[in-house]
Amino acid sequence: MGSQFRVKPSKENSMLGLIVGIIFIIVGITMASQIGAFGILWTVFAFIITGYHALNVFSKNGVAAYEADYDHDGYDDEPSSTSSVQDHESKIRQLHRLKEDHIITEEEYQKKKTELLDSEW
Repeated sequence: MGSQFRVKPSKENSMLGLIVGIIFIIVGITMASQIGAFGILWTVFAFIITGYHALNVFSKNGVAAYEADYDHDGYDDEPSSTSSVQDHESKIRQLHRLKEDHIITEEEYQKKKTELLDSEW
């Protein structure tokens, strides 16, 4: 079963980014007329960066830097009861196939089936 998680900057990093972004906005606004198009571009990017960090500081979820999927089958701390039942069921079915294919005897099948049914579900 796969899951997804999001990674975002910490509140402290975003606060620092917010402060630096505000400084860059002030520099961009005061210097835009002297620098020209570069000053306008600087200010626009400073607003975007500041807004990104402001969302991470002031909102609960924030904006993720990246997202990742991971498959955690077999790594659960506590197996669910349904997966345990399905596991027992599949083992018994496999045993039945082995018996039907004459790979194990009826006695071996009954013995192993009893062991599985007696084991903790």
